[in-house]
Amino acid sequence: MSQHIKNVVLVHGAFADGSGWKRVADILKHDGYKVSVVQHPETSYADDQRYTKAAIDAMDGPVVLVGHSYGGSVITEAGNHPNVAALVYIAAFALDEGESCGSIEQALPQASTAFKPDANGNWWIEEAHFVADFAADIPRDEAEFMAIAQVPISTDSFLHKVTNPAWKHKPTFYMVATEDRSINPEQERMMARRAKAKTVEVKSSHVAYMSFPKEAAKLIEEAATSIGE
Repeated sequence: MSQHIKNVVLVHGAFADGSGWKRVADILKHDGYKVSVVQHPETSYADDQRYTKAAIDAMDGPVVLVGHSYGGSVITEAGNHPNVAALVYIAAFALDEGESCGSIEQALPQASTAFKPDANGNWWIEEAHFVADFAADIPRDEAEFMAIAQVPISTDSFLHKVTNPAWKHKPTFYMVATEDRSINPEQERMMARRAKAKTVEVKSSHVAYMSFPKEAAKLIEEAATSIGE
């Protein structure tokens, strides 16, 4: 693996935090990778960029940058960092110039109708629908805890329009979650196709990185080892 990338930065999506990456991180660490999990606050797109770029800076050399869901929007711009060698999207927003997470959801709506705004400029998933609409295929107690521990996403983060998509000039990989109720799987396929991504599909809910950690880790390792071949 000496000539390949050894650093992986994992970026969580909306309504979640970095702890969901544990299974993937454990596999990657076991296989010799150095892993950093970004704990960005979802308070604004600029804040989330800052946290992600800090994690990339802290790595000693080139990285594979991985995003789930809204994390895809984050890595689409953070991926322009010179140390980012490849991008991996896990059921994520691989946005084009001028697009936001909101515009993708509007163009071809997701199955869930449980996304609700509050009076503070944040969006939540209604707890009663969280398991079914977000994390239907992980242990129920784990999904229920995610529901009460969810990180609300700011309207700013959700509606930020990307200006310079890194996938246009960096190797890109994509995992489609075919049972996704939070992003329409057809939109996932469209974004993967448009990014000319090496694409795999899993029969998963939105949290494919949690329910299919081996497959997610395999795709990330494929991205790491494909550079420099």
